Amino acid sequence: MRMRTRSISLLLLVALAALDRSHGGNHSSRAKRELLVRSKRRWVLATIELTEEEPGPYPRIITQMTNDKREDNHEFRIRGTGVDEEPLGVFSIDKNTGFVSVHRSVDREEHDLYHIKFTVVDKTTGVNVDEELAFDVEIQDINDNAPTFSPLHIEADVKENTPAGDLEVGFKVTDADLDYSRNSSFDISLTSQEPKVPKFGLKHTNGQLVQLTFEGCFDYDKMKKYEVILTAKDHGTPPLSSTAVVTLNIVDSNTHPPTFKKNQYHADVLESTIKRDVLRLSVEDKDTPNTPGWRARYFFIKGNEEENYQLETDPETNEGILSVVKGMDYEKTTLAHLQIGVENEEPLFVCKGKSSGAVTPPPPHTVSVAITVIDVNDPPQCEKRTAALHVVEEEEPGKLLFTPKVHDPESDNFRYVLIEDPAHWMTVDEETGQIKSTQKMDRESPFVDKDSVYKVTIGAVDDGKPPATGTCTVLIHMADINDNTPKLVNKSAVMCGNKVNKVTVPVKDTDLHPYGGPFTFSLGGDDDAESLKQRWKLDPASGEAVGLVSVKPLPYGNYSVPLVIQDQQGMSGPDTLEVIVCDCGEADVCPGKVPISIGLSAAAIGLVFAGLLLFLLLLLILTCECGRKAFSHIPIEPDEGNQTLINYNQEAGAAACAPLPMHLLNPKNGVIVTDGLTKDNGKIYNADPAVEDSVDTYNPWGLGLGWSTLPGRGRRDTVGSFGGQDVYSTWMTKGSNSNRGGYLRHQQSLSVLSSQHITNHIQRKLQEIDGNHDDHEAYQPRQFADEGRSVGCQSLDQLSLINLGDDLEFLNDLGPTFNKLGNICHQAIQDGNVQM
Repeated sequence: MRMRTRSISLLLLVALAALDRSHGGNHSSRAKRELLVRSKRRWVLATIELTEEEPGPYPRIITQMTNDKREDNHEFRIRGTGVDEEPLGVFSIDKNTGFVSVHRSVDREEHDLYHIKFTVVDKTTGVNVDEELAFDVEIQDINDNAPTFSPLHIEADVKENTPAGDLEVGFKVTDADLDYSRNSSFDISLTSQEPKVPKFGLKHTNGQLVQLTFEGCFDYDKMKKYEVILTAKDHGTPPLSSTAVVTLNIVDSNTHPPTFKKNQYHADVLESTIKRDVLRLSVEDKDTPNTPGWRARYFFIKGNEEENYQLETDPETNEGILSVVKGMDYEKTTLAHLQIGVENEEPLFVCKGKSSGAVTPPPPHTVSVAITVIDVNDPPQCEKRTAALHVVEEEEPGKLLFTPKVHDPESDNFRYVLIEDPAHWMTVDEETGQIKSTQKMDRESPFVDKDSVYKVTIGAVDDGKPPATGTCTVLIHMADINDNTPKLVNKSAVMCGNKVNKVTVPVKDTDLHPYGGPFTFSLGGDDDAESLKQRWKLDPASGEAVGLVSVKPLPYGNYSVPLVIQDQQGMSGPDTLEVIVCDCGEADVCPGKVPISIGLSAAAIGLVFAGLLLFLLLLLILTCECGRKAFSHIPIEPDEGNQTLINYNQEAGAAACAPLPMHLLNPKNGVIVTDGLTKDNGKIYNADPAVEDSVDTYNPWGLGLGWSTLPGRGRRDTVGSFGGQDVYSTWMTKGSNSNRGGYLRHQQSLSVLSSQHITNHIQRKLQEIDGNHDDHEAYQPRQFADEGRSVGCQSLDQLSLINLGDDLEFLNDLGPTFNKLGNICHQAIQDGNVQM
């Protein structure tokens, strides 16, 4: 420790000595640690040595602070590392005696030096009696740390073909004890290895680094894993050591060459044929599958000078695939001999062993392949596979364009066909192959490419078995002529009258330069040229686009402006531009042009669908009810006489004629009176002579349809006839559609009435048909070829069928709803082509 010097002399009283471990706790041991420097109550201390990891007991006195003049009002204080600085609580001082004690063992590797400051203060005032001094406690090292490997375990992959020498496996070894002491110096050795071959060793690169080495070669087939143990041991007392483990995984490499399974292969190939996978070559390889040392690579040694063949490797089977990529000519080659070799993707490794010279690997394995070429019918060959010629578009058809030159070494008999002619402009002579045009060719046709070239392909077919075809392509280059007039690109334009007074429309001409633009524009319309000039002018009047300017504000509307457009060569053509003048507002289109979009909510859409379904349901009900009754066709001639029932589109008033009275009598004494006829015991009698005439003509339910005759009266319509349809039947049908409630109210009365009338009427008619006319001799039915014209009669519109107190007058007036529904049903019957 550097002592603090003053101008006064210092006297060294006690020398610093090492701590006596056997007397660490007594007063004599403490005396050996004292160092007093007297200089008018000034103290200076040197370095105190303390051994690390000192065994107990603790606390232990290591030194004492004292002076030559003891004063009871003084006390000792210390501060610094180990006192009030980390690590805390290591040292303390007796403030009265000045003894400095250590309270626990210390580790040199954590703190090798403790710097402590001390002072003497007055107990009363707390003021320093003298200047603050310091001393250092230096920790002596012991061998408490063994050398350590970093890392403790290494696992590495080593290629089988790694040459002897250094491996990329190394350690760093360190010892935490005092540097350059026996405690921190160490030796590293290879303790063991499994297996024993090849031999491993160690190489020191510097004092702390060591690298693993080996001699010989690895053999993946014999051993795939090695384990090596290293030991590091220091020179301390007692010596300490540690170990590290190295695990080496051997990775297979190419140490076995591939070999062909056969010594010779043979294959047959058709002449002029390109074929893949003609032959497969198999090899054996003892290396690990699907590794670079196992995958085969095939190559030609000789026989493929013309590059007719190709070799590939199947990645799954490792086989060699031989393919024909260019057809062979049987006339030149009938048998081909190929020599093929094989090697791996990874170079073959040969262990050098103890040899000092270079080791040459064995040559790759080879195999011979014989290819037999089979003769086939060769197609005719064109002298020029592609020919080019130049023509001018729109030339007259029939011109000879091209004559091919074809030869076939095997046959002179072949014919020509047209293979490709997309526009159907050509024809080919089957014998000579001459190509002629059949139509005018248009350069602007979509079948002509952008370079003005039209492609035609012809074929020459020989007479072989099977026939072979050789092709020749003719490229026809077309020169342009001025055969198209310029046209407007857009036929309509919008002029926003609230913003501008000009529209610009581009012009195009499908002809090439110099038959196209720039163009010259003028207003057309010879009849109203002055009117056009009063409204429009052209600005610019030449260029690639025409500018149309309104001379004055125009009313909003549509205008047709005729134009004349002329190209550079003076060819002009009329065109018309439709101009829409409108108020665009803030947009650039007319408001009417804006698509109208209507948004409906989910509720509105639901109501629409509900209305449609309800309408369809009503329509279905009407159709079913109106079509339920079957109608039969009754041929009648049109009624033109008086007192006939006429079908009108709208309901009219009843006829003015009064009906004949009908006497419907109540049953008495078991006798039934019906329609003025009395039925007793199966016989029918007239109940009222006044009604006798009406009995034969009355047909209320449509039975016995036809015309009945009355003597002296010609003929008259039956009461129930309405244009061939029963009146009550019509009422009943209409009532079922719209006023079913009224019908149900009278259903019982109608049933009784109809049953009564039908029964009597059928029996009476059956008697007449059977020829029993005793009761009506004067009124036997007669047959007429022409029934003649109808005669006037009283109307039966007010006929009343009242029986048992029932009144059917309600059927004449069912209200406007029933009438409207009746018209609908009547119209539906007519639309269904139902004839009455």
